[in-house]
Amino acid sequence: MNSTPLIDSAFLEKLERLAIRWQKSFPGLVGGRNISHFAGPGQEFLDHRQFHHGDDLRAVNWRAYLRLEKLFLKMFQVEPRIPVRLLLDCSNSMTSGALSKFDYARKLAAALCYVGLVRLDTICIQPFGHQLGDSFVCSGGRHRFIPAVNFLQGLKPVGRTSFFEIARQFIAKYPQRGLLIIISDFLDDADCDRPLQFLADFGHELMLVHLWAEEDREPPWDGQLDLVDAETDATFEIGFDQSARQNYTAAFDEYGKGVQRVALRNSGRYIGLPTSTTIEEAVFGSLARSGGIQ
Repeated sequence: MNSTPLIDSAFLEKLERLAIRWQKSFPGLVGGRNISHFAGPGQEFLDHRQFHHGDDLRAVNWRAYLRLEKLFLKMFQVEPRIPVRLLLDCSNSMTSGALSKFDYARKLAAALCYVGLVRLDTICIQPFGHQLGDSFVCSGGRHRFIPAVNFLQGLKPVGRTSFFEIARQFIAKYPQRGLLIIISDFLDDADCDRPLQFLADFGHELMLVHLWAEEDREPPWDGQLDLVDAETDATFEIGFDQSARQNYTAAFDEYGKGVQRVALRNSGRYIGLPTSTTIEEAVFGSLARSGGIQ
């Protein structure tokens, strides 16, 4: 096992004051750090409603009954603990870059996992490639962080990406709605917009973390090139010059905007991150500005 920690203890201390935020209201269990619009048992008073047969008599406002001779039920605000699921791209395309996107993704996943555990969220780390891999679920506090790190360090990049198949399997495996954080380069031979929309249509809130290496966006090469697809081993012969580079970069940026549009039209979040950005800058900069972490 790799003895180098994914993130150091000094950075973990800085993460202590953060919390993962979501925007939708989800019916869930008591706990968590986000306000719900659903009424139920809790500590913060929300409103009254009329008493109905079968309601808990312990929640009746007896002082109001003495004044009005009517039964009213006290309702309190529920703080839901919703499932936070990290979909982590482990396909072969994630291996590119001076600092591989795969290593960067694992570091970022570890940081998000720690933030969630400190705030007593339930975290599910779900690796994927062509299909969903074995997942890891943790909750109950920071003492569960080391097993989560061990799980992340044990992951290996393999195979190709199929977002359509992943979306289909994910919906079948996780019927309960929740916050879905996808950390990926979103490179797929097929269109990834429709599978992402499919996940949103089933009620999951999307936080799309789009990773790329500098060479993914601005390839440094010139001349006649023989390229090999990292996921399919298909070979391509192309001529590359300054004009081709500009056209490629423009197409890459437009592709990223397409992924961003899927998130925004479903009240989700999109965070674009080159791997040249430090993990600390990513968390306290891009992710914090998006509102996904506060």
